[in-house]
Amino acid sequence: MSNNTPTITRDGVIGQDGSEVITVDQATGAEFARYPVAGKEEAAAAVAAARSVASAWWDLGFEGRAERLRAWRREMAVSGEEGAALIHAENGKPLDEARVEVLGILEHVQYAIENAERVLGRREVPSSRTVPNQRAWVEYQPYGVVGVIGPWNFPLLTPGAILIEAIAAGNAAILKPSQITPGIGEWLVRSWQRAVADLPSVLQNLNGFGATGGALIEAGLNKLAFTGSVTTGKTVAAQCAQTLTPVLLELGGKDGVVVAEDADLDEAARHVVWGAMQNTGHGCISLEVAYVVESVHDEFVEKVSELAKQVRVGSGEDAEIGPVPLPTQIPIIREHIRDALERGATATVGGLDAVGDRYVTPTVLVGVTPDALAVTEETFGPTLAVVKVADTGEAIAHINASRYGLGSAVFSRDSGEAIARQLRVGMTSVNDALVFSINPAVPFGGRGDSGYGRKQGEEGLREFAYPHSFTAKTGPAQFSASTFGRPAGAMAGALAGVRDRILAEGDKNSA
Repeated sequence: MSNNTPTITRDGVIGQDGSEVITVDQATGAEFARYPVAGKEEAAAAVAAARSVASAWWDLGFEGRAERLRAWRREMAVSGEEGAALIHAENGKPLDEARVEVLGILEHVQYAIENAERVLGRREVPSSRTVPNQRAWVEYQPYGVVGVIGPWNFPLLTPGAILIEAIAAGNAAILKPSQITPGIGEWLVRSWQRAVADLPSVLQNLNGFGATGGALIEAGLNKLAFTGSVTTGKTVAAQCAQTLTPVLLELGGKDGVVVAEDADLDEAARHVVWGAMQNTGHGCISLEVAYVVESVHDEFVEKVSELAKQVRVGSGEDAEIGPVPLPTQIPIIREHIRDALERGATATVGGLDAVGDRYVTPTVLVGVTPDALAVTEETFGPTLAVVKVADTGEAIAHINASRYGLGSAVFSRDSGEAIARQLRVGMTSVNDALVFSINPAVPFGGRGDSGYGRKQGEEGLREFAYPHSFTAKTGPAQFSASTFGRPAGAMAGALAGVRDRILAEGDKNSA
């Protein structure tokens, strides 16, 4: 690929720039809104403004920040229908699914309000036998200014959860939303500024394309969180490496589901169809591949196919999945289906005819070979590839061989947890689908090409604060371990004492 050839990803074009972001109403394709693009000057000004208020925000303490988070939560609840309507227009997902994002963000704020001090507050740690005259503790302190580059598939819930954790940890934050869904980012920041009028610059928004994200990183962040494709994530990580800026990467996935011989097939089929098709399959945690034990394969395929046929596609009130808002994703979905069919798979539902110019109806591919694109690469569309396996061990081996390692699911009446523990992924739902993404107390993240770091839960709060360790002398010691001039034989005596104690412990345990 030449240097002049643009790199197209599911985030858009890497490095793309322009003077204006023009969004469309996904239901009609008509122009929806226009936003000026932020460049290097605007990014630098935003970071400077954030840095100027970061100390004041931290100085409020946990209760002062919780008070303002409660006000923000109220403001978002009051204007929640406006936020849902923006998501529906810009992203195209059904209005009820957009409301799910609003409900989720309200729950994330509540989790942060209730848990930030417990997780990030001062924590006493045990003293040392070597220095018994010293007490020790740990405090978690904010990085300062956190940048968040968000995706278009969950334009509120994904970046919003990260922003909440960053702010609750005491940082100021700047959002760069996807160029496909900038309006919901504007709504999020407007709601903050109405609720927290005394410190509005704690949360800001910069609209633009890939170049704006690059300008934000260049402006001197203390930490960055990026959600998007592997290709863009590598570019982002490389730029952050130049300044040793720590980065949280939540990238792609090719999430697998194991259907064991003792699975409740009706339950499995319902959850797998939803896990594969919801949000038009636009999820890094979408269940894209089902590894089904051969003894139940045919029955499972029959049940899944029947349910997939019933999924309603469109932009009307009764639609269950909407259009594909990123035009460049359509050819990828088509190519994955074509590749599977050419390798011998059959489509029990959908197929190449399911892929239109803007809408893709559900496709279930059966008899898919493990080396097909629909099994190895992220499709990011409403497709499910079914791979027949001899047993659950083969299914586990396939999932663990993937370069991705984000989410997964297991269906088994008796062995669900045992199977799940063998999967080298970040998250697994047992006898359900994607539930780990719904509970804000559950850490969310992966391994391998799915990225590193965690959002959500205690780990998500700690992701945006660094541990500062303290020791303080409480009185004189028998002898000082941290000065010269120790008494002769002191350390030899100390070592002998420790040796004798360890040997006594061994004798006691073996008795």
